[in-house]
Amino acid sequence: MKRVLKMIGLGVLALLTIAVVAGAIWERIAQRGAAREFPPTGQLVDIGGRRIHLDCRGSGSPTVVLIHGLDIGGALSWTAVHDSIARTTRTCGYSRAGIMWSDPTPAFTATGIVEDLHAALTAAGERAPLVLVGHSLGGPINLLYTKRYPDEVAGLVMVDASHPEQFIRFEKIGITTESAALKVLEVAAALSWTGIGRLMTGQIKGMPNQGMDAVLAQRAWAPRSIRGAIAEMKALPAIFAEAAAARELGDRPLVVLTAMKPMSPAELKAAGFTEEQARGQKEMWLAMHQEEAGWSTAGRQVVVPDASHYIQFDRPDLVIAAVLEVVGAVRAASH
Repeated sequence: MKRVLKMIGLGVLALLTIAVVAGAIWERIAQRGAAREFPPTGQLVDIGGRRIHLDCRGSGSPTVVLIHGLDIGGALSWTAVHDSIARTTRTCGYSRAGIMWSDPTPAFTATGIVEDLHAALTAAGERAPLVLVGHSLGGPINLLYTKRYPDEVAGLVMVDASHPEQFIRFEKIGITTESAALKVLEVAAALSWTGIGRLMTGQIKGMPNQGMDAVLAQRAWAPRSIRGAIAEMKALPAIFAEAAAARELGDRPLVVLTAMKPMSPAELKAAGFTEEQARGQKEMWLAMHQEEAGWSTAGRQVVVPDASHYIQFDRPDLVIAAVLEVVGAVRAASH
């Protein structure tokens, strides 16, 4: 009996070994396929030994810079609005270090984010004045860039942007920053060589108006992008702390878009929120965005009741209108 059990155990081990080896081979093939089938839009700009993905379209001044949130889509987070804005003025999307086609950075810092973007724009010959458009985490990055390069930034748009104090304030209503998502991503990254990470991210369905090509590219590069997202998650406290000291935007034109669509029962369950917590979170979000609009004497808030956090996909028309409003104000001020 012991001999039979031993043989069964060895058989199971052999099958697992074969599965892992096959998965690793599949992952290597898939990586080559991603590079071949989904090359970067725009260009990879050398910033001194590393390359940052930059996709600039259209012509005219000011130059709009689209700054994505904490996600694995990078520049693809703006596919529903990029071309429309580029019909009016020069418009650049980019992917931060380690996301999509951009090379990773050895040390992820708030200052490094800003310097990477500035270096990429400079190396590519893109010129100020700039209108910075930040979604989610892109909001604090807007602030950091404006503080570091105030002469370059002429206007800003915040697309359901993060507030530097949001975690502190959410804790007051029992919403804490959970590490579960980070742990899942870390496991996926650690096992990415076996192909498991690709299986986990292969279920990405994309967003409305994103376009299937963008969804497929995001899926293909997801195992690589996960590592960049992990680095950003770990750097959030430092990013928010530095952004908290960069809230003075002077009289620059500013539009703050606030998503207020209620969470569905499924979303409540996934987030672990009670209905009371969800209502409290929305009320705080609205108030924090009112504050954001007040960071410029020329700021205003637009509440979007029928959009989720990704307003650029749910209501691309409103994001386009907000950006063109700020572009128009910058052009009027320059004459």
